[in-house]
Amino acid sequence: MKNKEIGINKIIRIFTTWRFVFFLLWKLPMGFLARLRVPVLDTEKANVTVPYNYWNKNPFMSMYFAVQAMAAELSTGVLAILHTDGKNMSILVTSLKSDYYKKATTKVNFICLDGDKILTAVEEAIETGEAQKCVMNSKGYDLHGVCVSEFQITWSLKQRRLVKK
Repeated sequence: MKNKEIGINKIIRIFTTWRFVFFLLWKLPMGFLARLRVPVLDTEKANVTVPYNYWNKNPFMSMYFAVQAMAAELSTGVLAILHTDGKNMSILVTSLKSDYYKKATTKVNFICLDGDKILTAVEEAIETGEAQKCVMNSKGYDLHGVCVSEFQITWSLKQRRLVKK
């Protein structure tokens, strides 16, 4: 149990400190250019911020929808990474549904509160050996607290088979 806590704390430190910049450069270079940040992360929730700036805007003077999708996916994906660490699991986005309510013209905070949901799916995938689907929600709020967009991201989780040599 202690090793599990050490692994979780290590991932949280990577995603919430200056080390995250190196993670973005290595694994998600477009996230680096969009200036994604993870100010809050624990086993139950994740918060990803993305600023409104020159690189993230569209011709209509609002944030490009794909930048919002990238931040929303990261807010769910970081929870998936956190709960699958050390479990030899394959994780993959299989579906993304989005709704946009207002133009995003300020920094947007994407909040996902589905840590328990992904943990349950991981445990079921390990127990059954079958792929499990987990639908996670992420909502984006501007600096005034107004919901500008909402995403439903479906993750497929499956334990990898050990190859015998």
